[in-house]
Amino acid sequence: MKTRLRAMFCDHLSIMRGKYLPNSKIGDDSTRFCRSVFGTHYDKDLLDAPGAMVKQGLPDMELRWLHDDIRDSWHASTRVVLGDLYDDEGEPLALCPRRALKRAVADWQKHGLTPKVGIELEAFALQADDRGRLMPYDAPGGVVYGTGPFADPLRFNDRIWAMADDMGFSLDMITAEFDSPQFEYTLTFDDAVKAVDDIVLFRLMAREVALEYGIVLTFMPKPVAEAGGSGMHLNFSFLDEAGGNALSAGPRGGPEHMNDLARGCLAGLLHHHKGLAGLIAPTANSYMRLQPGTLSGYWRNWGGDHRNVTTRISSEGGAKARLEHRTADASANPYTAVAAVLQAARLGVENSYQLPPMETGDGFDRTDAREGTAVDLKGAMDDLERDTALAEAVGAQLVASHVFMKRKEVRKTRDLEGDAMRDFYVHFI
Repeated sequence: MKTRLRAMFCDHLSIMRGKYLPNSKIGDDSTRFCRSVFGTHYDKDLLDAPGAMVKQGLPDMELRWLHDDIRDSWHASTRVVLGDLYDDEGEPLALCPRRALKRAVADWQKHGLTPKVGIELEAFALQADDRGRLMPYDAPGGVVYGTGPFADPLRFNDRIWAMADDMGFSLDMITAEFDSPQFEYTLTFDDAVKAVDDIVLFRLMAREVALEYGIVLTFMPKPVAEAGGSGMHLNFSFLDEAGGNALSAGPRGGPEHMNDLARGCLAGLLHHHKGLAGLIAPTANSYMRLQPGTLSGYWRNWGGDHRNVTTRISSEGGAKARLEHRTADASANPYTAVAAVLQAARLGVENSYQLPPMETGDGFDRTDAREGTAVDLKGAMDDLERDTALAEAVGAQLVASHVFMKRKEVRKTRDLEGDAMRDFYVHFI
């Protein structure tokens, strides 16, 4: 078989959609999809979401890509590519999450700053029992920071690492997390769009490789009720026009060494904390993870090297100075999530929001913060609708469509508990 092309985009539900195309498409090219994919829910219910044009004939949209963005794949005789979406008149599609991230990057570049992003993903490994029920992967020797066969008896993570190398991903780490069988995957810092392109392809590759071992690798926020949650921690910094790290105030990091840019970003993230949650923790299952005292980014607070605050200031300075935002989970579209965090940070810098005092509590028994995210998806959508400045910055139509779909999700999931809630999401996230 001639090498084929797998052309894909990451949709509003963080699901990868695509087509296999012939060898002749390997170059600058395009293909068309039904725009009303953006009105499709997890349960395949087709809804008249804003911009999806379900009742206007379900017209086409076009995915366009560049030859230089085509990559090797983890499947034989196949290459992969991501692109941007356009409407049937050739105009940029307002619903395109990748374009929302490109706008966020452009907004920062107007300040002479280029965002750099590093993403940490957490996932649980599940496998079917003799009756076909999904159960936690049997790794009884798994411990936090576990490596080797006790943490991963089937060694599926070895294959994920090998495939990442073959595809040119720069992996910083794979390790077992606190709750076996949970794993963390971290890719190296890169320019924002490149970093998110890498993470959505890495996530898809990891899930598909694990499936070959009989493992359902899920990045959903809380697939195992009695275990901890899985986050998508968003680390970011900025290159200035001289090529230096604009967040750096010298060789040491931490709260004592922050510059005005870092303070402005922090103030923006805190100001938009509640609205942000609706975009970066966007499922009913997200609010099983977002709870006080769970290292999840629930509280509207910030601090230094402190895993129980929402925005963490790295103690590393110089080229490694960065901020880490901890609320997001991977049920969010990573393009939308990174765009939202960058835009909230930018609004803080541009509007000179006041930065509240640093958190001094331990986050378990005592917390200074008195305001957290919403307690459920319905409340998160209310908060997002109220945050019109953030919605406008991220993209008004994208956010309106998101709110519409998520309000439908509230109804779809309101009577689901336990395995039923998990199974609504688990094969998609």
